[in-house]
Amino acid sequence: MNFRWLFVICLTIVLLSACAQKPKQDQTMPGMDHNQHNQPSGGKESTNTSQVQAVWKFADSAPQSGKDEQISIQIQDNTGKPIEKFQVSHEKQMHLIVVNKDLSFFNHIHPDYKGKGLFQIRTQFPTGGDYKLIADFIPEGGEAKTESQWVKVSGDVPAAQPLTPETNLTKVVEGKEVSLSFDQLQAGKELTMTFNFLDASTKQPITNLEPYLGAVGHVVILSADAEKYIHNHPLEEKATGPQAKFGTAFPASGIYKLWGQFKHQGKTFIVPYTIQVP
Repeated sequence: MNFRWLFVICLTIVLLSACAQKPKQDQTMPGMDHNQHNQPSGGKESTNTSQVQAVWKFADSAPQSGKDEQISIQIQDNTGKPIEKFQVSHEKQMHLIVVNKDLSFFNHIHPDYKGKGLFQIRTQFPTGGDYKLIADFIPEGGEAKTESQWVKVSGDVPAAQPLTPETNLTKVVEGKEVSLSFDQLQAGKELTMTFNFLDASTKQPITNLEPYLGAVGHVVILSADAEKYIHNHPLEEKATGPQAKFGTAFPASGIYKLWGQFKHQGKTFIVPYTIQVP
């Protein structure tokens, strides 16, 4: 295994329970350690990440669309003792990814740490339906960990949008023409995905991308069934364009949706793609 990949790839796969109220523990693709640089060092007490779990609570027993909803995430060990210390990863102690069932909605937010293992945030769900929440964090002295939860939100549920692989991976977002390419695209293979940025009007390369959460960008990937979750950080975090390169690996063949998140001229923007991995 190339240790450069181990250092830069943040890869976690979450296998979910069929029951919407009981998330299954996450598993990592064999051979991939996306948190090699966060291993405990001498003199620090290590954390057995396999025993870390999340208890999810919602201020409203039945969350409603279009309304501020408070979400509490209690991080504890398997005896119920709070995990109290967390590493800062890309400027935050916890990253929370929220998607709906057909992956047409995506949100990347950051709960506040209240102490004694408790994180809280207020957010809104745009429509009714089933949503998946994925908490991404690193207990101090441990490895990166993800915990997930499905929640049913009341309100009008729009018709599901079909997830169809795109053949044209060039899009215009916020005045920027963004193209996505892969050096190879095959399940189980280490690969590089490259985002290329041009000004949509002038077609000139964009070379002044700004740091977003401490890096040139972030990429979140989910399988079509929302069971496999990948969070990638760039190979060159201090890059400013016109390219941003990410290393990753897809665990199985199938349809995936990915969201690239970047920042330019003080404004963050998201570029979504749907791809077929052979």
